[in-house]
Amino acid sequence: MALSDSTKSKLIPGSDGRAARVQTRPQPTFELESAEMALGRAPVAGVDEAGRGPWAGPVVAAAVILDPAAIPPGLNDSKAMTPEAREAAFDVIMATSRVGVGIGDVARIDRDNILAATMWAMSEAVRALAFTPGLVLIDGNRLPASACPARAIVKGDAKCLSIAAASIIAKVTRDRIMVALAHDHPGYGFERHKGYGVPDHQRALAALGVTPHHRRSFRPVQLALKLGDGL
Repeated sequence: MALSDSTKSKLIPGSDGRAARVQTRPQPTFELESAEMALGRAPVAGVDEAGRGPWAGPVVAAAVILDPAAIPPGLNDSKAMTPEAREAAFDVIMATSRVGVGIGDVARIDRDNILAATMWAMSEAVRALAFTPGLVLIDGNRLPASACPARAIVKGDAKCLSIAAASIIAKVTRDRIMVALAHDHPGYGFERHKGYGVPDHQRALAALGVTPHHRRSFRPVQLALKLGDGL
């Protein structure tokens, strides 16, 4: 079933002073979930992950079953929300929805590779739910192992509210982990960049070396290890 176009538009002033209508970011809806539930595939869980790209920290996945009668307002792809909005939405989702979380640690990432660790974390998130969903909607184009029917939805966090909710839970959970790691490993800036490969992180690696929470299977970390061995 195709989703309807939920892209919104707004008027902005053009260079000639006239108002022009431009397209804004699509807004996720509960349309697909509602259709699947009407076909008897209830409940529907949305699944997303956070942290595939960083050089440090775990990859975190979340599975969320929204209550159709109590969907929190303002849900969106976590990347389109401010940190403050994500934190507020996190609390409401946790209070109104069924939530499962899976965390693939650095040891698993280095042993199995980041894609396999991500798929494992997604499977764990679904298993952590209080009951088995009738259907799982996965953000992306790959399906993890699942004991129930599943569909992959490319850019699902921008299309389906259940996946958007999962993206918020995964992102906030991982951000909190990285802030905690920042207290244990001061100087790396984990509380700011959350382990991503920004210049500040690269400089910290060169100056302070590699922590146990860095992904040694990632090339920038491997290079930092080699530089450290050469000192």
